[in-house]
Amino acid sequence: MHAVLSFSPKPQRRRASILSALLGAMTAIAAHAQTPPRMPWPDSYVGRLQAQALIQTLNAELLGSNSATLTLEKWCRDHRLASEPKITATLIRGVDKAATAEQRERLQVGPAEPIKYRRVQLRCGALVLSEADNWYVPARLTAAMNQALEQTDTPFGKAVLPLHPFRRTYAAAVLWSPLPPNWEMATSPAPAGGGHGVLNIPDALFEHRALVFEENLLPIAEVVETYRKDVLAFPPPP
Repeated sequence: MHAVLSFSPKPQRRRASILSALLGAMTAIAAHAQTPPRMPWPDSYVGRLQAQALIQTLNAELLGSNSATLTLEKWCRDHRLASEPKITATLIRGVDKAATAEQRERLQVGPAEPIKYRRVQLRCGALVLSEADNWYVPARLTAAMNQALEQTDTPFGKAVLPLHPFRRTYAAAVLWSPLPPNWEMATSPAPAGGGHGVLNIPDALFEHRALVFEENLLPIAEVVETYRKDVLAFPPPP
């Protein structure tokens, strides 16, 4: 009589499950380590004034910049928002927005010429600093640039750097101000929130709409960028 040995796949599945859980935990720990602990901003007159000054500073730097990606990367580095101060793009897949007639006119393309749409989140470590809607003209980019934009998470500004791009902002909107309207005329420096507790910063701070041109003044893209509260995810100034 021959004994028949059988092996259950359960131990192997159990080990695979444990390994998967360990890898997931290690990934989460690594992502968390990239970002310093967030410090709350005080809901005080000084705290609101500091937040207002910083938001306006970043807004002005972006408005005067040829690359929002590089400007955010400098902000990320200067304010130590991550252990590796590098801007990465997370491509949001499965979404599409057709270009309007007005956008086609601004991009100087006809009604039949293809325009690609791309939505990304620009991150510094685990922090989302901005969200961008991007309509670009693929015929005005190289094959390598189009491949990078379609198949990778490369930020648009970095993908098209060989074209020596520059941008022109045609609209800007402040979506939140830490200080109330006419605060400078108040008889006492009382914050809008009463001066107690933690400053409640909304998700969206300000928005830019811009055209991106290549060095020969031909428009290659239009972007709508919304800058988020994570740009202030560092300890308040003392």
